[in-house]
Amino acid sequence: MLVLNLMPAGLEILNSLNSDHSRAHFANIMTWFRKYLLPGFVFQSVVIGGGYGTGRELIEFFMTTGPSAGYLGMVVAMLVWGLVMALTYEIARSSKSYDYKSFISQLLGKGWVLYEVLLVLIAILVVSVMASAAGELSHQTLGLNPLIGSIIMMISVGLIVFFGTKLVERVFSVWSIALYIVYITLIILTWSFFDDQIRAAGSLSSDGDSWLVGGIRYAGYNIAILPALLYSAKYLETRNEAILSGFLGGFIGILPAILAYTAMLSQYPEIISESIPTNYLLTKLDAPLFNGIFQVILFGTFIETGIGYVHGFNERIAGLYESRDSEMPAYMRVVVAISILLIAVFLANALGLIGLIADGYGLITWGFIAVYVVPVIIVGLVRILRSGRKS
Repeated sequence: MLVLNLMPAGLEILNSLNSDHSRAHFANIMTWFRKYLLPGFVFQSVVIGGGYGTGRELIEFFMTTGPSAGYLGMVVAMLVWGLVMALTYEIARSSKSYDYKSFISQLLGKGWVLYEVLLVLIAILVVSVMASAAGELSHQTLGLNPLIGSIIMMISVGLIVFFGTKLVERVFSVWSIALYIVYITLIILTWSFFDDQIRAAGSLSSDGDSWLVGGIRYAGYNIAILPALLYSAKYLETRNEAILSGFLGGFIGILPAILAYTAMLSQYPEIISESIPTNYLLTKLDAPLFNGIFQVILFGTFIETGIGYVHGFNERIAGLYESRDSEMPAYMRVVVAISILLIAVFLANALGLIGLIADGYGLITWGFIAVYVVPVIIVGLVRILRSGRKS
């Protein structure tokens, strides 16, 4: 009887221990995720729309240099991303500079205004590309007026930005996982149908080193947004964590691009002239269910990229309010978002997707390389070398 009486209490204690152990284990997983994967997922979520969601960017920066050489260009982009992310996170961690104004100020001094001007320009340009892509996608898939797709994207960005950083981080994390699933499925389906065409296109070589310039240019304009995404690096505590997180971020960012590029080689060279190459590829696969799922995920990537740029700009303004011991009003986030998006939608309808990508990234890309990429590499390496093993 004594044993029977003690059994419920024993089970309760055991369940409590198991529960505590489970919570501790889950907390450890979340800590690891926030430190090593979240920064990369946030970066990848912003890059995907402006970097390779439509596939148009992969053609402009990589496929035109030659199918096989395009892979070399993407490796260059990954290494540049990894190095710049690692050094950026370490500088931000060591100086507690998690908004881009304070980060860039210590990097460039009074020259920080150059970065801010370029950031506003690239934000409007990239969001314009996203608005144009959203409009074209909705027109090609549903037959809607392109402006309707752009407006839907604009409303979605404004709503999510309104609720702040926590919701943004959750949206980026969940959507990134969904994105990886559909991109892996895409390469499996494409390979099963067009493996011979992919091998044939991938074996074509090219002369020269234009792939090197293409990789640097691609890395330069995409990495430009990183200082505005430093809210995702607040969980980093040591130098080793910052460096590992940075290089993992470079890999996380480029992997879906490699998968998408490989799949698009199946339609080379016809796909080069398409405004939304991924949509063209999907029609060739003739898989209606997957096509619909992919279109939803793709449209979501446009929203993600818009959120990344707009939210980063909002965090800059929020930093100004904090420096004055006040809080940025929630409505102000929506006002900023709508202002940027309206300008972006106007440009998108005026210039079109191919024109925006082909002509828009030139001088701005080299400007970011000059005022951010080169300085952060020099300053970051000098700081690490001076401090030795200290973290």
